[in-house]
Amino acid sequence: MHLPGMCLQMSSVAERMAKNQKAISVAEFFERNRQILGFDTLTKSLLTAVKEAVDNSLDACEEAGILPEISVSIKKILKDEYRVIVEDNGPGIVRRQVPNVFGRLLYGSRFHTIRQSRGQQGIGISAVVMYSQLTTGHPARIKTKTEEMDAALTMQLMLDTKTNRPVIQKEDYFTWDRDHGTSIEVDMKARYVAGRQSVFEYLKGTALVNPHAKIIYKGPDGVKYTFDRATTEMPAPTMEIKPHPKGIEVGKFLNMAKATKNKKMLSFLHTEFSRVSYRVAKDICDAAGIKPEMNPRRLTLQDARNILKSLDKVRIMAPPTDCLSPIGPPLIRKGLKNILGSMKPEFYAPPITREPKVYGGHPFQVEVGIVYGGEIPKDKPVSIYRFANRVPLLYQQGACITTKAVESIDWRRYGLEQRGGKGIPYGPAIILIHVASTQIPFTSESKEAIAAIPEIQEEIELALKACARRLKTHLSRKEKKEKNRVKFQIVQEILPQIAEKSATIINKPVPDLRGTITQIMNVVWIDDALKFKKDRYSVFIKIHNYTPSGKKFSIHYLLPEKGFPMNFSISPTESRGQKVRWDLKRIPSTEAVEINFDIIGLEKGDMDENEFYVSGIPPVIVIGAEPLPGDWNVAKMKVDEEVEDMTEGGETDVDEMDDILDEPEVGEYD
Repeated sequence: MHLPGMCLQMSSVAERMAKNQKAISVAEFFERNRQILGFDTLTKSLLTAVKEAVDNSLDACEEAGILPEISVSIKKILKDEYRVIVEDNGPGIVRRQVPNVFGRLLYGSRFHTIRQSRGQQGIGISAVVMYSQLTTGHPARIKTKTEEMDAALTMQLMLDTKTNRPVIQKEDYFTWDRDHGTSIEVDMKARYVAGRQSVFEYLKGTALVNPHAKIIYKGPDGVKYTFDRATTEMPAPTMEIKPHPKGIEVGKFLNMAKATKNKKMLSFLHTEFSRVSYRVAKDICDAAGIKPEMNPRRLTLQDARNILKSLDKVRIMAPPTDCLSPIGPPLIRKGLKNILGSMKPEFYAPPITREPKVYGGHPFQVEVGIVYGGEIPKDKPVSIYRFANRVPLLYQQGACITTKAVESIDWRRYGLEQRGGKGIPYGPAIILIHVASTQIPFTSESKEAIAAIPEIQEEIELALKACARRLKTHLSRKEKKEKNRVKFQIVQEILPQIAEKSATIINKPVPDLRGTITQIMNVVWIDDALKFKKDRYSVFIKIHNYTPSGKKFSIHYLLPEKGFPMNFSISPTESRGQKVRWDLKRIPSTEAVEINFDIIGLEKGDMDENEFYVSGIPPVIVIGAEPLPGDWNVAKMKVDEEVEDMTEGGETDVDEMDDILDEPEVGEYD
């Protein structure tokens, strides 16, 4: 009996609810949820503002082919209110685009392009303007000048969060003492702190992975810091590419098929995806049971799944690398030396840059560097410097895949202390991890941590292990020499003195101690030195045979990238690329052989120590050089040793065993 009335009542409630429902602009959403963009605390807000402005400046300079020179200034206005000024020497911004760039969220040129860049969403700098006006009510003040402009433009603007549109309050032209560039000035509620998550640390990290940039910083205390550029070599420009079919999601694939102008599957696959030729496209269609002439708009969900499943059966080239701009081992080394040189590290492990891989259709590349010793604290956890597309990541370290990759490795086998074989290791080391990608999978819009993508974690772990093996080689070589140095000194210096004095006392000739020395020492002792003078490095390798019999073996020298050897004292048996080999003829007992040569094409600081290996000789009798990975039964001895370590206690790390067996420590010499 009451159903009609109840229906009317429910209907009126639904109508009332419907009237209250309305759309909001993206700016209004982020205004109410500013923590998503990194403005959740006063401390982080200041860092976020500087980060977004500096990232924009670096991107603009690099796109224009200009060596960046960026000035950052922070001034205290009131309690918890600061003025941030970031100025660059970039190409400038044309007048019509200034309001949109600084006063409109989700406006930019990089969202739909597949290539590496710091900014991806078009949110950053306009979000800084929004936060500034929200906390102080002051407009942002922009100055900009292009090379074609006679006078520089100055503009004050705010962001209308209801409409996500810029509101220009004032604009004028003035004479600026620079040919081109951009400056942004904002006032904001913030808190200035020192320490690991400070503006200073962010700029130091930025200078480390952008060694081509000069950054000048002046904090609220008035102290000025300058991070000089370590190189004038610009990063390789990145080129836009199409998505790679490997790892693409089925929904995205269907959307692309519906939107394409191609009438046939064959041409759709060829023109819309990277590395898919007509032949590969036909192979994909055949493997999926799809007709090449089929209109892609008619694809069903099952058709799309069949096509994506068939990709595992078809050989497709890896994505092109010109969409990425990795730092590269030489510049990683220069950046580390430039920024961390004051800590006087004893060893810079040769940095590792992995080959590009794909996740979700997006190419990515992992780079790793390790610094060890010197004044780096020995009793604290290893410092992890995390970077994504050349941008430091200072927050959410525990949530980042880079940290999880570090924690998953047993660092004890590489010479660092680690309780239980898991977690962040302890020791005097700094680990640098850089992930470059056309789309970094951040955990949130604030871009503070990289999400747990299995493909990325695997690449980071492989790079860490490869770099850690270089560290292990250094520590093993150092430890072995230190243990034998006292013995060597006694035999080489004290025994001859005793023999000489004894001979004088008994009035007899000084005996020949060479046979005695070889019986006591019974090693092949290798000393090496590296010196830089003018435009070249000079390499010195001296091999002493302190064994009772002659020895014949090979020396393998690994040249740094861009290094060219010349002026050999002994002609090498082979010199190819970065590898030089000497097959030494029999070195008689008690005799020595010297190998000297020069390396040109490098700058001072590009090398720290010689990297060379021996083969064709039992490694247990060699002091001063490690065995060449893969050398006859040396490889088996090494594997047996490491497998024994892994199986100690009854547990076997199968993945680690596969890594030892399958992946060489250095490039193959065969």
